[in-house]
Amino acid sequence: MTEPRSRRRMSGSERREQLIRISRTLFAEKGFDGTSIEEIAATAQVSKPVVYEHFGGKEGVYAVVVDREMQKLLGMITEALAASHSLVKLERAALALLRYIEESSEGFRILVRDSHAASGTGTFASLISEIASQVEDVLADEFAARGYDPKLAPMYAQMLVGMVALTGQWWLDVRKPGREEVAAHLVNLAWNGLTGLNPNPTITATSRALTSAAKPPQPRPASEKELRELEKAREKELREAEKVRQKELKEAEKARVRELKERERLLKEAEKAREREEKIRQREARLAERAARLEQVDHPE
Repeated sequence: MTEPRSRRRMSGSERREQLIRISRTLFAEKGFDGTSIEEIAATAQVSKPVVYEHFGGKEGVYAVVVDREMQKLLGMITEALAASHSLVKLERAALALLRYIEESSEGFRILVRDSHAASGTGTFASLISEIASQVEDVLADEFAARGYDPKLAPMYAQMLVGMVALTGQWWLDVRKPGREEVAAHLVNLAWNGLTGLNPNPTITATSRALTSAAKPPQPRPASEKELRELEKAREKELREAEKVRQKELKEAEKARVRELKERERLLKEAEKAREREEKIRQREARLAERAARLEQVDHPE
């Protein structure tokens, strides 16, 4: 008696997502160089050609994993920087990074662990640079409004982002104190400076309400101004979330089109290879036939 088939066959897209998930875990544990195609295939219970078919090799799947993590983190930081007040921007950006580390520890380990050539621009340094460019635009406007030199904004952007990023790398393993407390101290240093440090810093009620929806309400009710600001922030976040969703849909469609084009290209190359092999075979047959005729002329029976 044959055993019943307990699992249905995966579609191409499902298999691709499975391979990405498995590779993400292996890259986080062992790094790029410590992970092999054989291990990815064995964990997924497929043959190596299946991995090659979807990604072309280890470099291909690594690039996809890194790109996804970069886009996820960048999206969270960009959303945080959409807040109206500069202090809230800083709070939410710090909270966004710490939340990403907490929820996507494997992804963050990949970003900070490997700076392999296979990742292209997907290195942590380039990610920090991209975030700093966004912060630079925010600071330039703030500097101009306060009478400071906007040309200094790039330098200050690097300082701020570098401070938050390095703190995030440290917090990846220690995880103490909690992310809200870490964010509060980060903002305390960045906003108040060493000479004006608050001994007991906390994040604003606006940021806390947005990042701690599951927590019980704070004893002090929010003021009307805070409620209005919170409502505006929520509306803006919904709009940004919809933009991100639409962008993801467009990117998915582009990826599908690219995949179809790549498949067509591979099929054409395979067809050309078959045609070349057929021509070589025919030429060898003609040469063999000619050699046979010459042999008959030289050695007639």
